[in-house]
Amino acid sequence: MNPRVVKVEYKSPYKLWICFSDNKIKQFDLSPYLQYPVYQPLQDETFCSKARVAFNTVVWNDSLDFDPDTLYLESETIELDENS
Repeated sequence: MNPRVVKVEYKSPYKLWICFSDNKIKQFDLSPYLQYPVYQPLQDETFCSKARVAFNTVVWNDSLDFDPDTLYLESETIELDENS
């Protein structure tokens, strides 16, 4: 089992910065998913920016979320320096 989501922050356009339970911070690009019908509501950046953590993953409402394994495996690690 991969680490789970503990914090999320929306970064325009269509990027999420996600902190996982292993203390890694990763960036997830939503853009490739926006073509799929289930994720089309995320094309509205106002709605997309309302990402939050629930059930150890990223959710927007009761019917729109991402599998936490997808988030972890498909994200790029962000290396922050001490001044960030």
